[in-house]
Amino acid sequence: MNQTRLHLFLALLICSGCLLFVAFSVGSQVPEVKVVVNPSVDSKDLSVEQIRRIFSMRQTTWSNDQTITVYVLANQHQTHQVFSTKVLGMFPYQLDRIWNKLVYSGLGEEPIKLQSEEEMLERVSQEPGAIGYVMQPINLDKINVIKVLEK
Repeated sequence: MNQTRLHLFLALLICSGCLLFVAFSVGSQVPEVKVVVNPSVDSKDLSVEQIRRIFSMRQTTWSNDQTITVYVLANQHQTHQVFSTKVLGMFPYQLDRIWNKLVYSGLGEEPIKLQSEEEMLERVSQEPGAIGYVMQPINLDKINVIKVLEK
């Protein structure tokens, strides 16, 4: 009788462990953020450093001298938070500080802030030289996805 209880307890313990493993591994997966550009942009890939320069408004033109129009989402938006931390390697408030310094010193402008990923895709697809980011699926007819090179 005691051995039956022990076997039942061990089976229950193993099942609980498996369920916890699945729950944490599925719950911790964050969808991938994709950097998107208007089809007029020649670049097919960018380094993390280039993306940081673009989104911190230090690089304002593409290699062919086309003006870069930078679109971002609101700081509270999950996609913006994931993009800032996972792609740029900084927190959203750090980006805000960079943009505020540029604006208040008169040396530059902040990016155009949008409210949704749908609006991001629409604006990037319509503006030559535009760049942005999304986590949702993309219609590749109107927009290009940039490959992010780690180093």
